[in-house]
Amino acid sequence: MSAPRSSDQPFVLPEGFRFGVATAGFQIEGGTNGPGEPRNNWFEFEEEGRVEPSGIANDFWNRYEEQLDRAVAAGCDAFRFSVEWACCETEPGAYDEDAFARYRAIVDACHDRGLEPLVSLHHFCHPWWLGVDLWLDGDAPERFAEWVGVAVDRMGARVREWVTVNEPNIYALQTYWTGDFPPGRSFDTGAAVRAIDHLFAAHVLAHTEIHARQPDAIVATNTFCFSAYELDQLLVDVLLCRSEGVEREQLGPWLRSRREAYDLAMGSGTLRERAARHLIGRMVPMEAALPRTVAAVYASPHECTQDVTQIDFYNPTISSHLRLPGHRTSGGRNLQPSRLLWDDPPDPPAFAHLTRLNQRGDRPVWVVENGLCNRVRNGRSYPRVDGWTRPRYLKEHLAQLVRLVDAGVPVGAYFHWTLADNYEWGSYEPRFGLYGVDRERGLVWSDDDAMGEPAAAAYREIVEGLKAGDRTVLQAPAPRRA
Repeated sequence: MSAPRSSDQPFVLPEGFRFGVATAGFQIEGGTNGPGEPRNNWFEFEEEGRVEPSGIANDFWNRYEEQLDRAVAAGCDAFRFSVEWACCETEPGAYDEDAFARYRAIVDACHDRGLEPLVSLHHFCHPWWLGVDLWLDGDAPERFAEWVGVAVDRMGARVREWVTVNEPNIYALQTYWTGDFPPGRSFDTGAAVRAIDHLFAAHVLAHTEIHARQPDAIVATNTFCFSAYELDQLLVDVLLCRSEGVEREQLGPWLRSRREAYDLAMGSGTLRERAARHLIGRMVPMEAALPRTVAAVYASPHECTQDVTQIDFYNPTISSHLRLPGHRTSGGRNLQPSRLLWDDPPDPPAFAHLTRLNQRGDRPVWVVENGLCNRVRNGRSYPRVDGWTRPRYLKEHLAQLVRLVDAGVPVGAYFHWTLADNYEWGSYEPRFGLYGVDRERGLVWSDDDAMGEPAAAAYREIVEGLKAGDRTVLQAPAPRRA
């Protein structure tokens, strides 16, 4: 990477670059899994008390206009949200037209405010009646593609940018490896690999369905950045192989060469990291791991089935997710052998490194999730053990993004996770919001985040400064409200 330009040199954003926030329907809408409400695959987890009920969430379904106003106030010109399959197809083949009308109204409200919508069609949720093990079913990719066709037809031409399946790699792992997502099976390697294959095959089929209706649409799936090739870049490489001139019989050797290059770029790491990567390599054999996806890629009418590269960056280092039980955490000690979300270590240089590793020629790279977590328990907010704040996180990560742009990396968008504290897949303790939400006092929003920091104001100041070509906003102290 070339040296960053000095702070007194003007900064020029790439044409069409957008700053936004990312959200997901189940995490913000409310009105799912209660009596008389649509049910999704989290229903049994909630009923059995294995997770905290989602309940009203942020009531975005009813209060979307004021919450979109908050996104504008934070400096955004883009908004990512999901159209929830479970809310729209409540029974097999029975579509709720009122639900689709509400989603179209949300899209209209985005456009009215100058927010370009980026719409996800599966964000860790599907209808309850499809069963919790949907992604192990042989016909799951085709069933998802059918839903996608219906959703795109109903949503109309005002949506042109789509995420098919959110984080297929992390979704499969948390469902069948860590057991955090329903049905909650742990260390089921075969199921995890099969689910990854079906999820990526579903993306390829969905890509075809969307482009059949919208030839100029931008369609992609976003992967969670990992330091292990088989859980990240392998999946992207399979989607891009045809566009890079790789014939099917050449795929195996090409993937092996790509793995070698990736490992070299990532460095050897610690002994624990090397051991973790070795384990993952044995768990996901490259040559045979993705038969459905490979078949779908080579059968697709499109040479490339990933229109832009979309990435999510949090904590990519595999081995760092494991820690000795009893380690210090926000608000006490963590007795689990794993790192909690509010202890994930920020690593802005790794953010730049992984973003650059995802560059393929002139293909745009969109960062569609990136954020910092803190903990709120029973209404009490705890600072992070490492002392990081959200304004600092924003400045340091966006400073790395500026350096990438200076170096010619075609970064096209940045979406912060997330607009406001929400339901984080089973709990309201993890808080990622630019705006804090006091749930104990009735969904009261704050202009500051849950750590009392002016995160939304910081984001707005950075965005406005960079749009004006002023990179010094990344060095200024975090803004405080008067």
